[in-house]
Amino acid sequence: MNPYVLTTLLSSLGLGTTLTFASSHWLLAWMGLEINTLAIIPLMAQHHHPRAVEATTKYFLIQATAAAVILFAGTANAWATGEWNMTNMSDPIATTMILAALSLKVGLAPMHFWMPEVLQGLDLLTGLVLSTWQKLAPFALIIQTSQAFDPLLLTTLGLTSTLVGGWGGLNQTQLRKVLAYSSIAHMGWMVIILQHAPHLTFLALLMYILMTSAAFLTLNLSYATKIGTLATTWSKGPLLTATTALVFLSLGGLPPLTGFMPKWLILQELAKQGLPFTATIMALAALISLYFYLRLCYSMTLTISPNTAASTTPWRTQTTQVSAPLALFTVMALSLLPITPAITALLI
Repeated sequence: MNPYVLTTLLSSLGLGTTLTFASSHWLLAWMGLEINTLAIIPLMAQHHHPRAVEATTKYFLIQATAAAVILFAGTANAWATGEWNMTNMSDPIATTMILAALSLKVGLAPMHFWMPEVLQGLDLLTGLVLSTWQKLAPFALIIQTSQAFDPLLLTTLGLTSTLVGGWGGLNQTQLRKVLAYSSIAHMGWMVIILQHAPHLTFLALLMYILMTSAAFLTLNLSYATKIGTLATTWSKGPLLTATTALVFLSLGGLPPLTGFMPKWLILQELAKQGLPFTATIMALAALISLYFYLRLCYSMTLTISPNTAASTTPWRTQTTQVSAPLALFTVMALSLLPITPAITALLI
């Protein structure tokens, strides 16, 4: 892609997200979401592969539908209250519609069906942008308007997403689909605690972005898109393979890695709020997710690739990728747990 075009698209991505962050007016927030969507569409379809074009079309239709519902619900709320301000969401129907539309935008279950299919059709770097940056603007709106949402509805969405994200990833062989279901499960953890401690939602989102960035960049460096390909990575870089396994375990929330931090604090807060049953279901759902991360670790560290390869394996070629961001994200994804008190003190 032409560097000028790429710069324009990435600047538009940043502009759309910033506009949504800075706005308290539904029309401006909607404009930011639309700029965001239109900027990522050319990035998704840049390879002109049929799967990429199909994924781009699906993504555009879903996002356009969600944006239309947000605009309609914002208009309905303005009709009922006389103002476009996000903090004045007194119309219950409009509020529920906005939550449903924002859930569709970020891929919360049961509005998650587009996420694995779209992510499967993209290359790993575009998939990284879709899984991390594209979540920021809708989640900013969810956090801003969280007090207006029905607590039972938020809890239901959170539990459903965590369970669907765990069960859905169990029998997947494509790594992008595994990471898509991982995203769905993590979104559930963020939403479940939103009504009680919004700062923990922000913490969980931040940790998810760190760990997912490390996972995508590692897979991109080793050209791995299927679980079977992971068995060949040990011969190329044993250290990289070991850190990749630890990043996946961190995504699963295994102590003493960084991923344990948000899950631990969220379960603690749920117990404090008198919701031990909800906390128990969330903990059990985390175990289901941990199982498919363990499958990935098993493929990388405990299996050996066949000696008779039918074709030249892509990991034998010398890479020209920049590895500094990967090193930074990997270190942060593995070692932030000891400074949990300092991080939580900064957020509260």
